[in-house]
Amino acid sequence: MKKNIGTIDRVLRLVIGLVLIGLAVTDTQPVGVFGWIGVVPLLTAFISFCPLYTLLGINTCGSKKSCNAS
Repeated sequence: MKKNIGTIDRVLRLVIGLVLIGLAVTDTQPVGVFGWIGVVPLLTAFISFCPLYTLLGINTCGSKKSCNAS
């Protein structure tokens, strides 16, 4: 599995995931249970890999050296 998520993308995914989960936990009406979808961006940020990016041919990693699988 090659990394395909860069630093800025990771930070955005972490923030969005935490906000969505926070809204789900506080049971905010417009978000509610759907806020648990925030787990997906959190997981992809932690593993630096997005399967959808692979299908679409997207890579937000800056350099090839930093994108090598660990």
